[in-house]
Amino acid sequence: MFRRTVLGVAVALLGLVGVAAPQAAATTEAQVSTAAVVLTYDDSQAAEFVDVVAAGAEVWNTHVSNVRLEKAEPGTEADITIIANDGWPQATLGPFFPGEGGATVWYGRQAVNDGYNLVRIASHELGHILGLPDVKPGPCESLMSGSTGGVDCDNVNPNAEEIAAVEANYAGGRISAPHKGTVLVER
Repeated sequence: MFRRTVLGVAVALLGLVGVAAPQAAATTEAQVSTAAVVLTYDDSQAAEFVDVVAAGAEVWNTHVSNVRLEKAEPGTEADITIIANDGWPQATLGPFFPGEGGATVWYGRQAVNDGYNLVRIASHELGHILGLPDVKPGPCESLMSGSTGGVDCDNVNPNAEEIAAVEANYAGGRISAPHKGTVLVER
């Protein structure tokens, strides 16, 4: 408490004498962004869904700051494996952390053939990797409601509760999750 008070007084005094304090704010932002857990994904088996998976990863990257999903460089070991298959979409439940292995998304063509939104499928399945279970039945406004949102549901974004849960999962290091590693099948 004393340190914060002294720091606050020092910043205020520097502001009075014309010393630029915004640089301290920029440093803080840079420190926050470097503190994010980075999970890499391998889309080499994602077939026709490579761009859709990237869009699903970007959905999460624009909504959370404690974790980032990035495409793995070719030839490197990834934290998440994306596999296209002919069944229903499914994924292993996290939250996963770098180097743990076992994080897999099966991007199932059955849901695509039935008319479900492609990016919603990807962001939903990546939500499982980040530690979110299904919310079924659920409304379209809940990304994790998955197929119960309906074929016409085109919401690809997590809601406030889902964002908060992922932020909490990655806020302070590895956490214990009782159902981690369970494969969740969408149908």
